[in-house]
Amino acid sequence: MSSYEKIFERIDELSSEYVSHWVNFASIESPTDYKEGVDDASEYIIGIAEKFGWKIEKQRFEKSGDAVCITMNPDAKGAPVALSGHVDTVHPVGLFGNPPVRIGDGKIYGPGVNDCKGGIVAGMLAMAALEKEGFKGRPVMMLLQTDEETSSAGSEKGTVRFMCGKARNAVAFLNLEGYSRGKATLIRKGISKYRLYVHGKAVHAANCIKGVNAITEAAYKIIELEKLKEPFGITGNCGIITGGTAINSVPAECEFTLDIRFNNTEEMEKADKIVREVAAHSYIEGTSCDVELVSRRYAMELCDRNLSLLCRMNEIFRESGLPELEINKSKGGSDAADVTLAGIPCVDSLGTDGTGIHSSRECSNLSSLPESAKRIAAVVFGL
Repeated sequence: MSSYEKIFERIDELSSEYVSHWVNFASIESPTDYKEGVDDASEYIIGIAEKFGWKIEKQRFEKSGDAVCITMNPDAKGAPVALSGHVDTVHPVGLFGNPPVRIGDGKIYGPGVNDCKGGIVAGMLAMAALEKEGFKGRPVMMLLQTDEETSSAGSEKGTVRFMCGKARNAVAFLNLEGYSRGKATLIRKGISKYRLYVHGKAVHAANCIKGVNAITEAAYKIIELEKLKEPFGITGNCGIITGGTAINSVPAECEFTLDIRFNNTEEMEKADKIVREVAAHSYIEGTSCDVELVSRRYAMELCDRNLSLLCRMNEIFRESGLPELEINKSKGGSDAADVTLAGIPCVDSLGTDGTGIHSSRECSNLSSLPESAKRIAAVVFGL
């Protein structure tokens, strides 16, 4: 029996235990702005690591959950492999009912089971199997991100700096976002999020001719910005709008949010110019508009460093009998972009396989947990 086969057999032996961990972990509801829940979720994973005696490091954040680095074999001489996933979710507490997690039809349902708590559990399963098989070849890190869903706005990118700092010498960084069968993500769009504040003039509705309606001005701006719908380029979506104080008053204020997605820095700058030009232009005389860049996540552009890592991974998969992975391009953003910009070899979307991400239907296939763990363990061992 080859070393790969022994590791894979160990993963199969441990899978039931780690499905239980998956249920327990996802049951700790952890929307990004609920720091207590996010920290509790991280503590659950830390509890697993402590049973193995692995090294635990934290960085405290006031608004966001504390970033965590768990290291197996911290004193090993080889270059480290870094694994990473985010423990925060987009789901409000209580959305999935009580209990929030259930299993049925070969799937697990619940908040963040696929995005991306399943990937974290798969990484921990891979590390546990390697530990039990006596692997000492290199340090293996599990980095727990805590405000990924808001592009790390709460920590002002502090969680990302922590993550990249710990992984700066890594030979590979495997990001454990949800898996698309047969594919690994090397290309991701970037995201700029804006808030636009439109100002008008309030008067009683009976004298509306003398007022300046901020909501109407916002509507003109939204219609213009919604034209950003390039199938393979820049896209824009106005997702939230608020304004007005009473039905019988002309609204003096209106604000709305804007999600812009782009493929590269050139498109990012082009989109930023468009947003600011639309904001500066008054469709209704007497209005004005302020623009706030709420957060920004750069694009993950295809680079030789990441492509070389995927090629080496596919060699390992051939050696170990696992399926090879094709290049995937995603319209969603992730921390893999920041990791790539930091010069660290990175491949994304190596977590569990599921559907319904960011919805009350989120689920993941139970069989994808050991499958993901085997890919991860094979890369760690094979490198």
